Amino acid sequence: MGLPDERYLRPKFWVALLLTLPVVFISMGSMLAPDWFSQFHARVLGWTELVLTTPVFFWCGAPFLRRWWKSVRTLDTNMFTLVVTGTGAAYAYSVFAVFFGERFPTALRGAHGVPLYFEATAFITTIVLLGQIIEQRAHSRTDAAIRALMDLAPKIAHRVDAHGHETDVPLDEVVVGDRLRVRPGEHVPVDGIVDEGGSDLDESMLTGEPETVSKKTGDKVSAGTLNTTGSFILSAEKIGKDTLLAQIVKLVEDAQESEAPIARLADRVSAWFVPIVVGVAVLTFLLWYFAGPAPAFLHAMLNAVAVLIISCPCALGIATPVSLVTGIGRGAQSGVLIKDAAALEQLVSTNTLLIDKTGTLTEGKPQVVGIHPARDLALSSFSSPDDALLALAAAAETSSEHPLARAIVHAAQARNLPIPASSHFNATAGQGISAEVDGRSIFVGRAPADSAASHATATLVLVKIDGKDAGTLELADQIKASTPAAIRQLQSLGLRVVMVSGDREAAAQAISKQLGLDGYHAGVTPEGKQQLVREHQRNGESVIFAGDGINDAPALAAAEVGIAMGTGTDVAMHSAGIVLVKGDLAALARAVRLSRATLRNIKQNLFFAFVYNGLGIPLAAGVFYPLFGWLLNPMFAGVAMSLSSISVVLNALRLRRVKI
Repeated sequence: MGLPDERYLRPKFWVALLLTLPVVFISMGSMLAPDWFSQFHARVLGWTELVLTTPVFFWCGAPFLRRWWKSVRTLDTNMFTLVVTGTGAAYAYSVFAVFFGERFPTALRGAHGVPLYFEATAFITTIVLLGQIIEQRAHSRTDAAIRALMDLAPKIAHRVDAHGHETDVPLDEVVVGDRLRVRPGEHVPVDGIVDEGGSDLDESMLTGEPETVSKKTGDKVSAGTLNTTGSFILSAEKIGKDTLLAQIVKLVEDAQESEAPIARLADRVSAWFVPIVVGVAVLTFLLWYFAGPAPAFLHAMLNAVAVLIISCPCALGIATPVSLVTGIGRGAQSGVLIKDAAALEQLVSTNTLLIDKTGTLTEGKPQVVGIHPARDLALSSFSSPDDALLALAAAAETSSEHPLARAIVHAAQARNLPIPASSHFNATAGQGISAEVDGRSIFVGRAPADSAASHATATLVLVKIDGKDAGTLELADQIKASTPAAIRQLQSLGLRVVMVSGDREAAAQAISKQLGLDGYHAGVTPEGKQQLVREHQRNGESVIFAGDGINDAPALAAAEVGIAMGTGTDVAMHSAGIVLVKGDLAALARAVRLSRATLRNIKQNLFFAFVYNGLGIPLAAGVFYPLFGWLLNPMFAGVAMSLSSISVVLNALRLRRVKI
C-alpha cells in the first residue's frame, strides 16, 4: 500500500494537532499544576481526553489502521504494525481505565485517579502523520524542479507560414513540421531543428551546466530551454508528450516507483523485528507483573506499552525510500536521469565500464576522410571512380539511420554528386546494409579486419557492387572535447574504462592509446557486445555498459548498470537504467558520485534508525530500573520514536545540496 497523498494527510494532521494539544495539556497539567487541576474531577478530565483522542486514533490515524489490519491479515508485518499496536495498547488501556477506574485497586490509582495514556496515543498519531507528510513532500520536491520545466514551455507559439507571416497559436495546436519563431528571452516551445538564424541557448535546466550553448542552422533545440540572444525559426520535430522534457518527467516518475534492492532491507528487518518486539513487550509485562514493585500491574502495563511505542520502526521504514527519491531528483537536476532506482544502488559496486565508441566517446558525426576505389572500377555515368564509389554507397545508405551512413550521404551531397534512387533496402545489425541501385546490387558494410587505412583512427567501410569488391571508404569521428577529462575522472573514481568498438584493431588501439583507456575490444558485433558483458561478468567484474545506438540495447540490458546517452536512440534509452541527458561522459562521473552519496546517506539513515530502536527498547523495558531507577514514560517514548523519523528525513534532504 503506497503513501497517502499529502492532500489527504494534511487535514487529518491539523485536526489531530488541534485535538492533541488539549489532551497533552490536561495530561501534563495534572503533573505540573496539580493544585489548579484538583478542582476538576478526575473522571471529567478522563472523559474529556477520551472524547478528544478517539477521533485522533480512529479518523486521523485511519491510514495507519488500514495498514495495520492488512499486515495482520496477511501476516506481513511492517513498521505500522507496531505503530498501531503501541498506540492501540495505550488507547485500549486508557479507555478501560476511564470506564472501570473506580474499580481499580487503590494502589493503582494516583492523586488524580488512574493514570491515563491518551496523550501517548494522540501525540504519536499526530507526529507519525507529520512524518508521513514530510516524507510525501520529499517525494513531491524531487520532481518539482523537473515539473517546473514543463511550465517553461510557453503556452503560445509563433507559427510562421509559407509566406513568412507569423500567427500566435496555442501550443497544443502545433503539429510536427510547423515552423516556429523563437524570440530573445523566450523559451523554446517544442523540440525541433533550427531552420533559420541562430542564438545562444541556456540549457542548464536539462544539463545542469550554466554555460550557454550556441545554436545554428541544422542544430537541434529542446523544449523549455531559454533563448538568450538572437531570434531563430525552428522546424517542429517532437511535440507534447514526445518532447525531451516530457520524457524526463516520465523517467523520473518511473524511477520513483521503482525499488532498489537495499530498499527491501526494511521489509526484511520488519519481518523478524516486529515479532521480537511484541515478544519483548509481553515478556516485559510478565516480568514487571510478577517481579516488579507495587503497583505491579501499573508498572507492567506502562513498560509494556513503552516498549511497543518506542519500537515503532518508522525511521527504518523511510530510511531508504526518502534518500532514493531525493537522490533521483538531485540527479535529474544535473543531467542524470535515474530510470531505475536499482541502477543507482548498483552503480556503487561496479568496477568496469565498457563503453561504446561512436556517439559516446566520439561526437557520433563521422566524416569521410578517404575514398579508395578498386582499380578496375569504372562507371561511365560518373566523372571519376571516387565519385562513383561514393555516390553508389550513398544511394544504398539513404534509408539507414547509422552515423556512418549519414556521413557517407553528406559527403556525396557536399560534392554535389547525383545520388540515384535505391530500393529493396535491407540492414543487418553490425554487418552492413544492401540495396538495389540502378539495377546493381550494392553492399556497404564492415571491411575485413586486415584492411589497411591511411588514418590510424579511421573506420574502414567496404563497398561491393554485384558481389565484387568495389573499394573502401575511410571515415573518422572526432573525439568529444569533454571525453579525455571525463575518462580521467572515471578512472580516479576507481573504474576500469574499456572501449568497445566495431572498428578494426589498429583504429581501436590508436583511440585507446590516445585517451589512456585501460583496454579495448575491437571488431565487436552487436551480439558480441552482449557476450562481452557476460564474459566480464564471468570474470567476477561488475559491469557498466554505456552506449547510444540500437545495437547497444542488448548489452545495456545485460550489464549491472546500463548507461544510455540522451542524444542516442529511444531503444537504447529504454534499455538503460540511467540516461545522460546531454550524452556527455562527465555526467557519468556525476552519476557515480551521486550513487555513492545516496548509498552513504541511506546507510546513515539506517544507522540512525537502529540506534534509536536499539537503545530505546532496553530503556523502555526497564532494564536500567534496578541500577538507576530509570523508566520511560510512553509519551516520551513516542517523542523519541518520532524524532528518529524526522532526523532520517532531514538527513536525506541533505542530498539536495550535495556536490556531484
